Amino acid sequence: MTQTLASGPDEQHPLSVPSTSPEAVEKRELTYSQLVMYAALIGVFGGLVATAYYFVLETLMHGVWHTIPDRVVPYFPSWLPQKHYVWIASTIGGFCVGLVLFFMGLPGEMAQVVDKIHSPGKIDIRKTPAMIIASLVAITSGGSAGPEAPLVQVNGSFGSWLGEKLQLTTTSVRVLTFCGMSAALGAFFGAPIGAALFALEIPHRKGLEYYEAIAPAVVSAIFSFAVFRINTGMTIGGFYHFETVPPLTPINLLEGLVLGVIGAGVAVMFIGIFRLVGHLLAPLEHSRILLATLGGLTIGLIALAFPQTLFFSEEQIHTVIETGATLGISFLLMIAVAKMFAISVTLHSGFLGGFIFPLFFIGANVGLAISLMVPQVHPTLGMVCLMAAVNVAVTKTPVSTSIILSVLSGTAMLPVIVIASFVSFLLTSQIAMIKTQRSRELEGFPTPALSTSELTPSLTSSPASLAIE
Repeated sequence: MTQTLASGPDEQHPLSVPSTSPEAVEKRELTYSQLVMYAALIGVFGGLVATAYYFVLETLMHGVWHTIPDRVVPYFPSWLPQKHYVWIASTIGGFCVGLVLFFMGLPGEMAQVVDKIHSPGKIDIRKTPAMIIASLVAITSGGSAGPEAPLVQVNGSFGSWLGEKLQLTTTSVRVLTFCGMSAALGAFFGAPIGAALFALEIPHRKGLEYYEAIAPAVVSAIFSFAVFRINTGMTIGGFYHFETVPPLTPINLLEGLVLGVIGAGVAVMFIGIFRLVGHLLAPLEHSRILLATLGGLTIGLIALAFPQTLFFSEEQIHTVIETGATLGISFLLMIAVAKMFAISVTLHSGFLGGFIFPLFFIGANVGLAISLMVPQVHPTLGMVCLMAAVNVAVTKTPVSTSIILSVLSGTAMLPVIVIASFVSFLLTSQIAMIKTQRSRELEGFPTPALSTSELTPSLTSSPASLAIE
């Protein structure tokens, strides 16, 4: 039987007397072979879900940004230039996001997923429909948030649901939940090992702690990755085609260190902008439709000045790599700052999604600008190291981010990426962006990292306050 979040003292207070109810007695552990089998099953399911989500999203994106403009833009009056379609579409999209949230409720973001992973060790599958619909509308509308968060919610909650149906212990349910999260990220990132490690690192501020889930999580990520790539026909290997980097030398290691410091500073700047935007939008947090509509309008207006800031930036990074150098140092830095505001408005106004690729985009622009300012820094090295450093400062995932970017960039720069990642990680160790990240809850020992009020978001909190501190 599915337990609710208020399932009793055994879930909330590990030091209390164990329950002797039939439900507690029936809980069981999986054998290792069973665990691997279910991990593979979750991986296949995750790959199919990611495939369906991908094709639906591609259809919606093509319709909103190609089919509809081709039909309506020619009828725009002379006083309304065709470029204004951008903010009109994003504003309508924001209104639709607000309607979904108003009628279906707020499904929560990564912070809630992280919190539930720790306690009670599972993700509520009942929030999945709202997350799917709202995220599809939000991403289609041009918001600076990607599909990784909704995919993590969908597949992670499937793992939780499966564990509960099998009447497993909390530990086993948590492992299957991790498998679902890994399956989602394995399809999304195209780097199964890095994706699995990312899912296991994200709940913590100081490194991976749920080590027992590594093997099954990797199995799920591999199966999901394979199913997704077979169904979509996407190539395997480096996603971005950076300029080839000459053989590394000791000076490159020093450059990685310096770039890690700069990336940490850029991330801190982003945090400041994010909190400023949150403060400005706080009075509207209870008016979801109005807030989301204004959010869509703002996203569109930012995109009028800086078209590169539209969407979640997976494709836009290609443009930075190929033509970014022609934009000049000042414009690249302005794009990065504009993207910070776009991400902040996106998340604070109720647009659901993840911010990993948007953070990569910020890093790529700043890194390329640095390489233009200091020609001794290779453009590829500057971009990839800044992408890593900025993301790590926010997500606290130095190991997985290094692996993922090494795969996505198709480069042999892993040692330098690791240095940049860990320098940024250490410099921002006292800056918590995802406020529910904390040490694992060991059996018999309560976790003192955060107070109860910090771990239990208000039901009336704004979307972004549930996601980032």
